[in-house]
Amino acid sequence: MLAIKFIRENPDIVKDNIRKKFQEHKLPLVDEVIALDEQIRAIKGEGDQLRASRNTLSKQIGALMKEGKKDEAESVKAQVKANADRLAALEEDERRLNAELREKMLVIPNIIDDSVPIGKDDSCNVEIEKFGDPVVPDFEIPYHTDIMASFNGIDLDAAGRVAGNGFYYLMGDIARLHSAVIAYARDFMIDRGFTYCVPPFMIRSDVVTGVMSFEEMDAMMYKIEGEDLYLIGTSEHSMIGKFIDTIQEEDELPFTYTSYSPCFRKEKGAHGIEERGVYRIHQFEKQEMIVICRPEEAMEWYNKLWQNTVDLFRSMDIPVRTLECCSGDLADLKVKSCDVEAWSPRQQKYFEVGSCSNLGDAQARRLRIRVRGKDGEKYFANTLNNTVVAPPRMLIAFLENHLQADGSVTIPEVLRPYMGGVDKLVPKS
Repeated sequence: MLAIKFIRENPDIVKDNIRKKFQEHKLPLVDEVIALDEQIRAIKGEGDQLRASRNTLSKQIGALMKEGKKDEAESVKAQVKANADRLAALEEDERRLNAELREKMLVIPNIIDDSVPIGKDDSCNVEIEKFGDPVVPDFEIPYHTDIMASFNGIDLDAAGRVAGNGFYYLMGDIARLHSAVIAYARDFMIDRGFTYCVPPFMIRSDVVTGVMSFEEMDAMMYKIEGEDLYLIGTSEHSMIGKFIDTIQEEDELPFTYTSYSPCFRKEKGAHGIEERGVYRIHQFEKQEMIVICRPEEAMEWYNKLWQNTVDLFRSMDIPVRTLECCSGDLADLKVKSCDVEAWSPRQQKYFEVGSCSNLGDAQARRLRIRVRGKDGEKYFANTLNNTVVAPPRMLIAFLENHLQADGSVTIPEVLRPYMGGVDKLVPKS
């Protein structure tokens, strides 16, 4: 959410930013917000005058009563009553208009960074850099669920009977590999100075609207019926929400966390064959990283965050690349974002395994997360997040890149301590 002062003083910049995001239908919101702001300021001005006159009139009543001018005093009392009624009406109008103003401001997208490429959708995203050499072996690589099935490691049919489509049972070696990757990612981030955290897996609506746009909320979140609670789509939601309505001392920044959680997502819409299996699902587990910092440090942390994910995947011998998200592919709260994509030898292309985002002060402004500077002045913090690893999707890249011609899967050295020293998985069927 942008500051109303910024919108008031820079309407052309805000409108140009909306055009860069190809959201022309939101252009009228800028003028509507400015008009509402003018009404609210006029109401505040009139209210301040009425409050000031109340004190003056009260003194007049006392003086008139002392002078025995009861009729005149009663007349002034009537004026005080009329002013009080008017003030109450103004305060109600102000509450109503502020609610309307906030609702509209929440829909206006954040100002994107100048370095963001302009494009309408993800087809315009730009490759930044490749890490590791992508390899296509001289034998056929099965679909990822077929690889898992060869280890008796997945049961989609049973999951369908229990929970429906979009769920899975992982078992045996594949389940252990899943947990090993999560544990390794946790320790990897702890070694890089991040504090480990397990957050609440449900959050209230005021946190939901603080961390994401309404469009994302509708597309992603599951609501608990009869409760003001939502299942989280990522631990970033509850980790940023941890700081709602707080004032942090500048000397204590940055806060750096790596958090584990299950994630729950609606994943609306139909998807192709490559997004079946365990690629796009309603429930999965993830290791996340989040940073709360000063505005001038945000871009430095942004580059550190995506590099952490690249380093993690490379430590497991998985080739990856980074992809800069274009303006039309950025969620409304984001200033800048890039995806980390892993190499798929079977598809002979890269696919997304993580996303790094700099949100500026958008989440902090919505959640009222402020910082007290050394001079005593308060300002809004900046927030960032990035996927460390989400094993179901990451397992696809892992299995394809470590599959051998005999159907076995090699285990990289860094993962062996988490796999009981095993250096290779041997298929059961």
